[in-house]
Amino acid sequence: MGVNQTVARLMNNPLPEGRVDDILRPEGENPLLERGFVTTSSDVLLNWARTGSMWPMTFGLACCAVEMMHAGAARLDLDRYGVVFRPSPRQSDVMIVAGTLVNKMAPALRKVYDQMPDPKWVISMGSCANGGGYYHYSYSVVRGCDRIVPVDVYVPGCPPTAEALIYGILQLQKKIRRATNFGDTKTGQRDA
Repeated sequence: MGVNQTVARLMNNPLPEGRVDDILRPEGENPLLERGFVTTSSDVLLNWARTGSMWPMTFGLACCAVEMMHAGAARLDLDRYGVVFRPSPRQSDVMIVAGTLVNKMAPALRKVYDQMPDPKWVISMGSCANGGGYYHYSYSVVRGCDRIVPVDVYVPGCPPTAEALIYGILQLQKKIRRATNFGDTKTGQRDA
């Protein structure tokens, strides 16, 4: 199955087969729902709201940034997913790093990441951002932006297509849906 078919299938139902994305639907019998009350957990509700309003900040460094612009243009239109590009790190919660990260730009990347409010996520887009790519053995290239900031989703390709970026955003939305917000970490251990 190609990338286009996978993205088309995920656009219709980004969850596994047979499961509907409805936070208000109970998994089992719920007598409160039969009486007209809607129940959900705060984690599920917050994560659902976060996936529907992701505001990425572009950190375009090379040719992958053109594909990022293509994803936001009229044909694919990321706005229908609630993804609205923001010009400032203080207004964004997702950073898309696209292109070759060099040693001189690494402190600026970290500074922009530190200015973003919590919770924040990073998408590494393209071979150069993922591991140095074509310029891996250059003296001035950082071999992956994950050495500077923590990366949540890697989008492979040189350059990756706009559809691949959309697939990466859908994967990030799935990751956000599975996260816990209050008290417990992903392993079930209490925060200290």
